[in-house]
Amino acid sequence: MEKKEPTVVINKLKFTYPGIDGHPPPGSKPLIDDFSISLYPGQRCLLVGSNGAGKTTILKILGGKHMVDQDMVRVLGRSAFHDTYLTASGDLNYLGGEWRREVAFAGFEVPIQMDVSAEKMIFGVAGVDQERRAELIKVLDVNLSWRLHKVSDGQRRRVQICMGLLRPFKVLLLDEITVDLDVLARADLLTFLKKECVEKGATIIYATHIFDGLEDWPSHMVYVAHGKLQLAMPIEKVKETSKLSLMRTVECWLRKERDEDRKRRKERKEKGLPEFEKQLDGTRVVGDPARPLNNGWAGGRLHSTIAGEEKNFALSSNRVLR
Repeated sequence: MEKKEPTVVINKLKFTYPGIDGHPPPGSKPLIDDFSISLYPGQRCLLVGSNGAGKTTILKILGGKHMVDQDMVRVLGRSAFHDTYLTASGDLNYLGGEWRREVAFAGFEVPIQMDVSAEKMIFGVAGVDQERRAELIKVLDVNLSWRLHKVSDGQRRRVQICMGLLRPFKVLLLDEITVDLDVLARADLLTFLKKECVEKGATIIYATHIFDGLEDWPSHMVYVAHGKLQLAMPIEKVKETSKLSLMRTVECWLRKERDEDRKRRKERKEKGLPEFEKQLDGTRVVGDPARPLNNGWAGGRLHSTIAGEEKNFALSSNRVLR
């Protein structure tokens, strides 16, 4: 029997968000540290952990959105960041976050809600198999006459997912992509994604906090806490070990993690140490959480993001507005 090569390999991944100079801030600790997993064709991995555990950062690194050493992350045998063929070809696909954009000096996280039809958006993607497009429109129950400035968040999300899955993929990264979907749309989408893995050998990593209908969907489970791998095993072993439902199993893990964190903070407080390591801009930093890691300004804002940092105005690109 031919041995399959892994589609995703993470080898001792270590990552810290850089400061304004491109280097990790002094005193910062890695957000992701010594993280290693391997996934193979056809596997569906459920990535779980508490808020701030590092799930989104891991998915973005896999999606080539953050630079790390080439040997740390390999997707389909290529460097996720350095080899642009992965995303250009569609073999590596990342769907995450809400479908939003930033408008300079107007707002952040503005929904994509221009006056355009779902049909124009979906059929505007070139080089797509017509049968696959028709299947996705049916699976997500997209009405092609929808106008994006008049639909709900869930309907807009369906259009986003439909467009994101139009081209076949070999590795798919999903970051809370079903949060706005109703029960029926979510169930049909998960069925479609499972079929992609079973019939076409795709690999999917899905980070979510919603476990309804997921009991028999994943093939593997990965649990991360504080940027470190806590558990990685086939779902059958998870069920044998826990004997509880998937949601209750994850709930037990997170409650234990929270209790340990509370105990640790209490011990640090009794010793006169900082209560916990403050987290700022995605980087754990010990000390004053107000210590600036940039010049105190965020793109598109006219007011300092840090109290008492008016003196930084002279160094800001916004200075011409005064």
